[in-house]
Amino acid sequence: MMTVKIQIIIGVCLVIGLAAIVNMIRRRRLELKYALSWLMAIVFVLVLDCFPTLLTRISLMLGIWAPVNMIFFLGFCFSLLIIFTLTVTLSRMSERVRKLSQAVALNEEKIEKLMKEKEEKTT
Repeated sequence: MMTVKIQIIIGVCLVIGLAAIVNMIRRRRLELKYALSWLMAIVFVLVLDCFPTLLTRISLMLGIWAPVNMIFFLGFCFSLLIIFTLTVTLSRMSERVRKLSQAVALNEEKIEKLMKEKEEKTT
């Protein structure tokens, strides 16, 4: 069981983390779609911090006998979710960069062609 002192320390750390993420979103240093999973995780852990018996009940319902194992399992699932989200984002960005570089190359070719045409007309 957690003592009240540890619950307060964890709660304060979570609120500070929540405020930092919200501040980063407000200053446009972090996009909301990327911060949403972190915000949900912080709120979920804050609820578990306020109601420690809830973790025990959830772990027993899922057949996990030790609440500590439940925490590790949830951390593992959250890590997989973050990794998957970042992989999808990276794939999209790679495709966008490829398309943009192709468009730039085509535009450079058009500019060179127009410059040559202009030089031919002036001579």
